Amino acid sequence: MELPETNRMETVINCFKKSPDAVARLICFPWAGGGSIHYARWGKVLNSSTEVFAVKLPGRESRTKEPFFQNMQQIVDEVIGVLLPVLKEKPFALFGHSFGAFTSFAVADALKRLHNLEPVHIFLSGASAPYSETRIKAPKRSDLSDEDFLKWLISIGGTPPELLANPEVLKLFLPALKADLHVVENYRCNKPDSPLLSCSVTCFDGKEDIPHDLQAWKSITSGDFTVRMFDGSHFYLKDSGNEKIILDYVTKQVETSEMDYV
Repeated sequence: MELPETNRMETVINCFKKSPDAVARLICFPWAGGGSIHYARWGKVLNSSTEVFAVKLPGRESRTKEPFFQNMQQIVDEVIGVLLPVLKEKPFALFGHSFGAFTSFAVADALKRLHNLEPVHIFLSGASAPYSETRIKAPKRSDLSDEDFLKWLISIGGTPPELLANPEVLKLFLPALKADLHVVENYRCNKPDSPLLSCSVTCFDGKEDIPHDLQAWKSITSGDFTVRMFDGSHFYLKDSGNEKIILDYVTKQVETSEMDYV
């Protein structure tokens, strides 16, 4: 049975602060294994000109009983299926960290190709472009044993020690993380022959993270391309100082884009 549209929206989108008069929306995509809360609370931090929609994926939060998605197409179809009507209403930007950077790009790509809709800005964090050599040669982690997987997880930083020390919580957390990594590890796309998008693209990354090929993202757009580096490792964006800089920057870029859009 299909859910009514409002219910589907509430299933897929977490919005802490509804702002009907907002002039733009920021759609945020979770990192691997992540939920929507981290981004949803941005809605209370950003000024009311920008409404924040945080994407909730199956298999976690209020969707724990739903099976994980197996591939990127399922994520793209669901997000666009729910959001398309509202994306036509006003300007929107996309933000994604790590796994979320890939889903942001996949959604932007499909919106442009299928519906000729484009964000005013895409913010991509902590990830190489999917068609880059760095990404293609990256070792697959989703098939590792739990023990080896945990060792790798600890090595990249950003996972709270209390989580790693709590087997019960870990049991809940690992399947979602592995499922998302399975999606991204099997996501294939070719380097664009010519840029499909014309919006501005900004890449963020932590200086102490493993090196990512951020420059390769430049091929997706004919618009402005910027890279900003922050102190910290893979989860540099959880640091409150970094988060403030990111949110100030995002606000400024989205507000500037709105003026161009109008």
